[in-house]
Amino acid sequence: MLALEWRSTARADLLAIIDYISDDNPDAAQALKDDIEAKVSLLRTQPKAFRHGRVAGTRELVVRSNYVVVYIESPSVITLLRILHAAQQWP
Repeated sequence: MLALEWRSTARADLLAIIDYISDDNPDAAQALKDDIEAKVSLLRTQPKAFRHGRVAGTRELVVRSNYVVVYIESPSVITLLRILHAAQQWP
């Protein structure tokens, strides 16, 4: 099973998204956080199950239609780079 590594940018993205949503709906924010964490855990065993990223060398896990986790994989580690709203551009 591969290790998961969260870059500080991915952690900051997650916190900003959850903080923004929780201003209006704390329950929805918690549900989204739980959903992101559950789907990210799938990467440990199925890193190639998700689409190739828009940036060369990356892959993208669509959590919900509006949220995308951008990651890279190595033989032993999945590195989460960003968690973006679909309207955001990256890099």
